Amino acid sequence: MSEAPVKIGQMLFTMVDPQRGHEVAYNRWYERDHIYAGCMVGPGWFAGRRWVATRELKDLRFPEDGPVAEPVGAGSYLATYWVHEPEMEEAEAWARTQVGELYAAGRGFPEREHVHTGQYLPDATSSAHEDGIPLELALDHNYRGLVSVMIEPADATKRDDAIAALHAGPVRELLAKGGVDQVSSWRMKPWPADHNVPMKMGNDGGTMDRIMQLCFLEGDPTESWQQIIDYAADVEKSGAGRVTFAAPFIPTEVGTDKYTDQLW
Repeated sequence: MSEAPVKIGQMLFTMVDPQRGHEVAYNRWYERDHIYAGCMVGPGWFAGRRWVATRELKDLRFPEDGPVAEPVGAGSYLATYWVHEPEMEEAEAWARTQVGELYAAGRGFPEREHVHTGQYLPDATSSAHEDGIPLELALDHNYRGLVSVMIEPADATKRDDAIAALHAGPVRELLAKGGVDQVSSWRMKPWPADHNVPMKMGNDGGTMDRIMQLCFLEGDPTESWQQIIDYAADVEKSGAGRVTFAAPFIPTEVGTDKYTDQLW
C-alpha cells in the first residue's frame, strides 16, 4: 500500500450568507439536506466540514477592502470539502447533474447569497509537527478553528516561487508560534466551460495566480489572532505577496442552531 492511499485531488470552498430572517432555516437546510444530498453522497466526495463566522469573528477580518468578500464582513458560513484525486472528473460531473436535479425538485434554498465559491487544487502543506495530522484528515480532526487567507503574489514573483518562499519563511515562523497547527496552500481551478448553476457563485476572489491558504487551529482563532496579523505583515515583508483576505471561522455545532443568532 502506498503512503497516501487516499489523496486530495481538489477542494470545494463555498462561503455563503443566508438572507436575514432565514438563518435557522438555512442552517437546517444545509445541515440536514444539502451537505449530504448536494455533496457527500456523490462519488469521490470523502470529507466535508461546515464553519461559521459570528459577528465577533467577522470584526477581526482584514484588510477592509479586497476581492473575496464585499463588504469584508460578508460570508457567515463556510463549507469545505475534499474530493478524492482519482475521482475528480466523476465527482464534478455528478455534482453538476445533482445540483440541477435538487433545484428542480424544490430542494434548493434561494434565500441565500454566495460570497465566494470556488474549486481549488492543493499545492503545499506545512505542519507544526514532524508527524502531524495529514491534510486528508483535517476536516475530520476536531480542529476548533480555521483561518482562510488569500494572498496575491508580488508582480515580479512567479506563483510557485511565492509558495516556496512563503512555506520556507512566514509559514514556518507562524507554525513555530503554536497557535496554528498546519497551513495548506491551494490554487484556483477554473470552472468548466459548461458549468451551469442556478445562482451566482459570488466574487471571483482575485487573480488566477492567487494563493488560497487554510490555517487549521486546535484552539479558538481569537486567542491567536495577533499571530495572523503578524503573519500577514511577514508575508509582505518577504516580498512574496500580500494578503487580500484573512478571516477566522469556528466549526458549527452539528445538529443545533447554535450561532444562528450571532451572525450580524
